[in-house]
Amino acid sequence: MSRDALVVGINNYTYDGLHNLEAPARDAEAIASLLAKHGDFNVWRLPEAINKEDNSLYVGKKGKVTLKQLKKELIKLFKPDGHNIPDTALFYFSGHGLRETEGIPEGFLATSDVNPDLEVYGLSLQWLRRLLQESPIKQQIVWLDCCHSGELLNFTEANPGETGQVRDRCFIAASREFEQAWEDLGDSYSVLTKILLKGLNPNRCKNRWVDNYGLVDYLNQNINNATQRPIFTNFGQPINLTRTWEVTEEKVTVTVENAICPYKGLRYFDCNDEDPKYFHGREELTDQLIDKVRTSNFVAILGASGSGKSSVLRAGLLHQLKLGRKLAGSENWQYLIMLPGDRPLQNLAQAFIDPTLTQPDKAEQLGKAEGLLKEGADGLRRLIQSSDTPKTLLVIDQFEEVFTLCSDFNEREEFFKCILGAIEQLPDKLCIVLTMRADFFGKCVEQKYNGLANKIQEHLISVTPMEQEQLRNVIARPAAQVNLAVEDELIEQILEDVEGSPGGLPLLEYTLTELWKQRTNNTLKLATYIKLERIGGTLDQRATEVYNRLDPDEQETAKHIFLSLTQLGEGTEDTRKRIFKQDLITTKHSSVLIDKIVHKLADEKLIVTSEQLEKRSANARVAVVDVAHEALIRHWELLKQWLNENQEKLLQQRKIENNAQYWHKEGRKNKDLLRGSRWKEAKKFLQKHKNNFDLNEITQQFIKASKSEQKKRLVLGSVVLMIVFLSSIGAINLQKLLQFYQEKTYCPYRENKARNCFRLIITSGDKEERLFSSTSNYFLEEGTKYFKKFTQTNNPEQKEQNYNQAVLSFQQAIESDPADPVPQIYLNNAKARWRGNPLKLAVVVPIDSMKRQQKIFYKV
Repeated sequence: MSRDALVVGINNYTYDGLHNLEAPARDAEAIASLLAKHGDFNVWRLPEAINKEDNSLYVGKKGKVTLKQLKKELIKLFKPDGHNIPDTALFYFSGHGLRETEGIPEGFLATSDVNPDLEVYGLSLQWLRRLLQESPIKQQIVWLDCCHSGELLNFTEANPGETGQVRDRCFIAASREFEQAWEDLGDSYSVLTKILLKGLNPNRCKNRWVDNYGLVDYLNQNINNATQRPIFTNFGQPINLTRTWEVTEEKVTVTVENAICPYKGLRYFDCNDEDPKYFHGREELTDQLIDKVRTSNFVAILGASGSGKSSVLRAGLLHQLKLGRKLAGSENWQYLIMLPGDRPLQNLAQAFIDPTLTQPDKAEQLGKAEGLLKEGADGLRRLIQSSDTPKTLLVIDQFEEVFTLCSDFNEREEFFKCILGAIEQLPDKLCIVLTMRADFFGKCVEQKYNGLANKIQEHLISVTPMEQEQLRNVIARPAAQVNLAVEDELIEQILEDVEGSPGGLPLLEYTLTELWKQRTNNTLKLATYIKLERIGGTLDQRATEVYNRLDPDEQETAKHIFLSLTQLGEGTEDTRKRIFKQDLITTKHSSVLIDKIVHKLADEKLIVTSEQLEKRSANARVAVVDVAHEALIRHWELLKQWLNENQEKLLQQRKIENNAQYWHKEGRKNKDLLRGSRWKEAKKFLQKHKNNFDLNEITQQFIKASKSEQKKRLVLGSVVLMIVFLSSIGAINLQKLLQFYQEKTYCPYRENKARNCFRLIITSGDKEERLFSSTSNYFLEEGTKYFKKFTQTNNPEQKEQNYNQAVLSFQQAIESDPADPVPQIYLNNAKARWRGNPLKLAVVVPIDSMKRQQKIFYKV
């Protein structure tokens, strides 16, 4: 292994405005000696001096380094000629740092020949960044111990990030950009170098390497009382730095209890103490995400279902940020995690609740958070600013739920406006990271949504399928950590089977879990894999096996649960749908049976359960049920069969249930009940499928209330007409009509008789034309009112409701006076606007029974 290091320490400067230094040469020589002795580095020194006594090289205290010299040596270090490219290159610099602030701010490493008066500032950090980007060396290390009175060093200019080729990198700078770097008067070394020397001391870690992550841990633990705060970033795999060569390194064997399963089944890898230990294959993507968080306050992680978005977010990005080993200071951030669900603003408020509080305190805190979020972005800003942490990372996992579960267009739009507005107000204090299925990006462009689609495109990180070597690590590395053997032929067969499956990671993890359960002599074997019917067949076989063990009544309930937990896609794939357990209870599926089957399916890891605090309640917690992973929806053949057989019926049922949930959450207002054509469709569906589709309690109450409201509207409509035209109605017929409507028990037969009586009333007398005209005008006015609302709203659901009500009113106007052409024209106009037809329409209507028909043209 070839390892080169360039160590620079500049004491002397020719420019009058920069005083000479004492520490840099000592700093540099101490680092150079340590790297040469304990790090197996080939060290070059600048300025180089020779010890006359033993001809050894050291960093000269009186020498100078020109810009030309430094550039030449850096090019030699990071872009060497020939084919003998070193594995590792390290650059250490101690001296003055300068910063040009006019125009475009830029940082420099001051060489001895700088002259700011002539705009010669030294080595540009932007130039160094470009050099690192073009460097073929895999392991790159840059340590900068720079200072200058009052000048700031923008370290990020030298950081190439994760663009281009994959690299292992370690960057450390002396101080944050608003701090100076200092020399300790009571010590020979600068503050940063002093801590580096102690952290690199191989005696701290006998018989093993000190790597860049261990060095950063040491910095974090020992810099708290210092006058400055170093900043750093680490990317990629650990880079070995120093070790004690006098002791033969022994292979460290970690003995782990064999009962530990290192695979996750259908669950994602979470950000906790255990899961990240066994999370492999996404190291490069994790570094890319960390770099994006470092440079941006918005990150969108998109990928196919089953590509591992949640796992890389939680066990990758969040885990590394909380450790604080790859991004300076990230261990001190505030982390908030939420799922949008059907009420994204309420769930956002839940993310701010302190889990250590008592239930009453949680309820109080939730009420305050919800109150602030009603103010939109400004309220969210105040919630974020109330934290004393330097930064808040708001994580929105499964972002597609704002489209699949939230049916309220206004709340969805308010949620987008709130979060996007907050990051504009708090560019340095708030960072939002979201994960979303890639096939839902099209939903983001259907409306403006405050520029959401553009924001995602600008800050997109795609989760692409793993390469074979990454998949090999997913299989083999966790097994090795628990001393579990895996047959080589099994690994090769699995790699062949998962090739070309962009969403196959859950199936792979599930299969590995089943192989672990059936391991032989603590070994995962190919024969067992074949018996399990390989990838895909494993999950299908397992789910069907669990289902078949249930008795017939239990199977019906299990089918009901899985269908309820599936959100049918309209133009997209079917997705998971979290649901309150109480909403699974129907007259056919009792609470006892639901509890029993949910418990069984959860034990078999086919579904997962959790709890939520009920809104504004101090003690009430509600159970939530979800499928373990969408892979179950896509690969369980029996469930796919159920969905295919009942798709149209399920879509209609979900439409009714969604309306019922909206009605319930909005306070059960009459305006949200089913009316007109929507009521007719629902009534027809319920009559036809009442034995096959059992509704939950809220939906049953919704249907009952809609039915009651429909009766009231029929009665009210007739009574209004009677009052308006009372002078034209005979007393005898009026009494007959009232007799039918005063009946306490509703009956279709009595209603039909009442309608016939009413027709008799309004067609008798001398004022027939006036009566028809007045009736028609009443309904025409109602239809016009709803049609105006239809044209003015952007909410798809409200738009449809207003359209249906307008059509119903126009039809009633036509029935009231068939000879009047105006209602028919209005009706055609409304239908044309709904369908987007051409603007000119022609209709034929009878004007009068004694006159010929006329063709009437109306321009929409």
